[in-house]
This record gives sequence, C-alpha cells and structure tokens, in this order.
Amino acid sequence: MTNASAMTALKTLSATNKALQVTQARISTGYRVAEASDNAAYWSIATTMRSDNKALSTVQDALGLGAAKVDTAYTGVKSAIEVVDEIKAKLVAARETGVDRTKIQSEITQLQGQLINNSANASFSGENWLSVDSSSPGYNSTKTVVSSFTRATDGSITIGTISIDTVSINLFDAAADAAASGTGILDARYDAATGALLADQSAGGFTVAALDISALTNNATDLTTLESYIKGVDHALSRMTTAASNLGAAKKRISLQQDFVTSLMDAIERGVGQLVDADMNRESTRLQALQVQQQLGIQSLTIANANAQGVLSLFKG
Repeated sequence: MTNASAMTALKTLSATNKALQVTQARISTGYRVAEASDNAAYWSIATTMRSDNKALSTVQDALGLGAAKVDTAYTGVKSAIEVVDEIKAKLVAARETGVDRTKIQSEITQLQGQLINNSANASFSGENWLSVDSSSPGYNSTKTVVSSFTRATDGSITIGTISIDTVSINLFDAAADAAASGTGILDARYDAATGALLADQSAGGFTVAALDISALTNNATDLTTLESYIKGVDHALSRMTTAASNLGAAKKRISLQQDFVTSLMDAIERGVGQLVDADMNRESTRLQALQVQQQLGIQSLTIANANAQGVLSLFKG
C-alpha cells in the first residue's frame, strides 16, 4: 500500500527540481536577489540605491549643463578682455599729441560695438550671465548648479548645489541703478578725473562702452581726461580679469564634482552588485551538479517503482 522508497525518491527529486529552478532563474536574470521574496532586506537596499543612482545620473547631466553655462560666460569674458585690451591700446596711442583722435575714436566705436555683440551672444540655453537686466522681476544674481544627491541614515535626502555669484562678472546691466553693484563692468561709470569706479552710478563720469575721445584736444585738461579714460579702462580690465578667474575656478570645481559623481555612481553600482548579483561561475557549476542529481533522482524513482512491480509476479500462473 505504501512505497516508502518511491516516496523518498520523489521527495528528493522534488527538492532537486526546486533548486534547479532557482539556479536557472539566477542564470537567466543574472541576479541572486531578483525579487523581494529572494531576500527582502537586500532587495529593498538595492532598489533604493538604484533609484539614488538614477538621481545621480540626473545630477551628472545638471553638472554638464552648468559647466556649459560657465564655459560660455568664460568664453565671452575672455573675448571681451581681448577687445578691451585693444581699446586700451588705442587710448594710449591717442595720448600722443598730433594724432587724429577722430579716426582713433572710429576704431574704438567699432570695438565698443563688438563688446556689446559679444556680451549679448554669450548665451546658453536662453541664459546670459554677461548682459543682464537686474531690474527684471525674475532676476537672481546667484546662479546655482545642482551638484549632489545625498541620502542620510534616517532616509532624508539633500540636494547639494554650487553657487556662482554673477554680480562680479556682468559686463552690461540694463537696469538704471544708482548702486555700483547694480551695473555691469563695461557700462559702469568711472571717475573722469581718476578713472576709479564711482560710488554713485546715477550720473557723471564715463563708461568703457560709451567713452568718446573724438572731441578731446591737446590742452592739459583734455589730456588729463584722456589719461583718466586709460585708467578707467585699465580698472575695468582688472575687474574683467577677476571675473574670468572666478569663472575658471567655478568651472574647475564643477569638473571635479563631475568626476566625483561618476566615481560615486560606479561605487554604488558595485555595492548593489555585491548584494544582488549572481556568481555566474558558481551558478553554472551548481546547474551542472543539479542536472546530474535530477537524472539520478529520476533513475532512483524508476527503480523504486520497478521494485513494487515485482509483487505482480506472485500472481502469475
């Protein structure tokens, strides 16, 4: 009535088949923990970290976008420095008595137009840091670049940013502002006597973008004014050099953060792999062993059933 050997063989074969299914699933998916039922803790950790890695991928894109904006502004400032250098050289040439300052001014006017053009074109994705209007309702001088995504031990998340103050790099500001900080470097007013930046930007002085030497003569007062123009342009050039240095430092920081985020994503991916990835060498070896065990189990069950068939021979005449 009861074939104990067959029952034992069937139980063993069932266990082998179950283990074989698990191994085949691991080989097919490449995961040791593919579902929450495989290991709830590891699956939960892996799912969260994969989500965080996807967020870091977006951070990487944001850093790339920020780097492009900084690079565009830096290129614009660098180009403007070269043009202002030319203006400065023209003013120094105009200091010599006997030169035609009207013709020199015609060259300076063209250079001033080039400054306006360069600043207006230094735009990336609709954002221009060199030619602005600080009186605009949506204006914000502090630009931020998303730089990190961090999860704390309590599960809370923090979005890190790199801040760039663009007040010091604005070349043109369309706003009528009496504060010196509200004007661009090239349309700011400089003292006509000393060339220094005026504290009150509402009136007086001269701007690099609009100075005119065509009416200056060789009298002492006009020559002093011309020298103040040179000093003012040199002051603006110094401010532009500082602006380019600040942009270069920001660009370097963004580049370093990009490298760090890339390394961090790789580290997280390796860590998740340690938790849930299957060891393919081990699983393939186990598959071979289980296949042999399955064949032996089938043979064992066949033998057990065959033994029971021997009882029938007793009833043969």
